[in-house]
Amino acid sequence: MPTNPRHLILKLFLGAEGAAVSSRVLVASCALFGLRENSVRVAMVRLATAGMIEMEARGIYRLGPSAAAFAADVRTWRTAEARVRDDWTGSWVAAYCGALGRSDRSALRRRGRALDLLGFRELDRGLWLRPDNLVGGVAHVRDRLYKLGLESEAAVFAVPSFDPGREARARALWNGKALTKSYVQTRQRLERWLFGLHALDLQAAARESFLLGDAAIRQLVYDPLLPDPLVNVDERRAFAGIVLEFDRTGHAIWRKLMTLLRPDAERSSAATRH
Repeated sequence: MPTNPRHLILKLFLGAEGAAVSSRVLVASCALFGLRENSVRVAMVRLATAGMIEMEARGIYRLGPSAAAFAADVRTWRTAEARVRDDWTGSWVAAYCGALGRSDRSALRRRGRALDLLGFRELDRGLWLRPDNLVGGVAHVRDRLYKLGLESEAAVFAVPSFDPGREARARALWNGKALTKSYVQTRQRLERWLFGLHALDLQAAARESFLLGDAAIRQLVYDPLLPDPLVNVDERRAFAGIVLEFDRTGHAIWRKLMTLLRPDAERSSAATRH
């Protein structure tokens, strides 16, 4: 169960998908996870100071500019499979970071997060790779890397092939069997929970759907989207499909809960807007 209020608040905002959320709803939502109001409000102040959230009106917040780019990219998880080509030719996308500085910790974090989100792994010192199997090819991957925080000084380019030794090492950068096993295990876990949903009360369903859904979506967000034969693509697609179904169910549960958590004035205002 999450205990860091800042992380939980940001995940609640990501779940709101751009909508504004009141502080009262955030406090009530965090209480489901055992977090006290004072801790939540302190975390909100710190997030606001860092530009991660911003006040829209008194007591009403939305994601701030510092979180906007990351949030926009994370939301693309629903269309992950549409970004994958089926005709991988064995070529690679490379990012060379060997000439970049290593003293700026913030830059290092942004760089690492960008490479991780795009499924890159380090082959040789400073040389990061992923299969060239995404729609849009190298140009699209390069653009996403830069937008996510990789320095523009980093060279991002296509590699048609390697010598046999490097080719073997490149293909072994990802544990395809472990990835495939994780797809099956997560899919089965979500299916079991959906089957037993009828036995849960609303608060338990909200809490559990958030925790299970958050973990599954994170798994999908950080999935390297490898081609056959590096991973079992059919199992990944089945996993992605159940995550979509689970997400729709979770959103329906949380919409119902949010209606109950909103003060009467907020409910009246929301009804007027719609």
